[in-house]
Amino acid sequence: MHGFTTRLRQWAARIKRDGVTLWFASKHSATPWYAKALGMFVVGYALSPIDLIPDFIPILGYVDDVLLLPALIWLAVRMIPESTLAECRAQADNWMQKAGKKPTSRVGAAVVVSLWLAISVAAWIWWAR
Repeated sequence: MHGFTTRLRQWAARIKRDGVTLWFASKHSATPWYAKALGMFVVGYALSPIDLIPDFIPILGYVDDVLLLPALIWLAVRMIPESTLAECRAQADNWMQKAGKKPTSRVGAAVVVSLWLAISVAAWIWWAR
């Protein structure tokens, strides 16, 4: 069981690092536009202090943190050329050592709040019919 816990912690640390890596990759000229677009979306959402599905909702509240976000990070990282990825990972490692924590994004929070509002308006229009 100890080995499983260690592997899980290492995996979580890699996911956290790759989230920051995507932030650097979205600014890198060698990153393809589609990887930049997905990367910026993932970074905005990952760094947002607000979740799309709030954590207090039983089970579903953790789906985005445990499944959706790691899957999107994995997909975005796979779209980045290997040499660019290595460079951006080194930048992320350096940044995380100096800062000691991940950054936050107000833009990401605004996107999540906008999605909530759009879903609420759509549900209200549908219900009002």
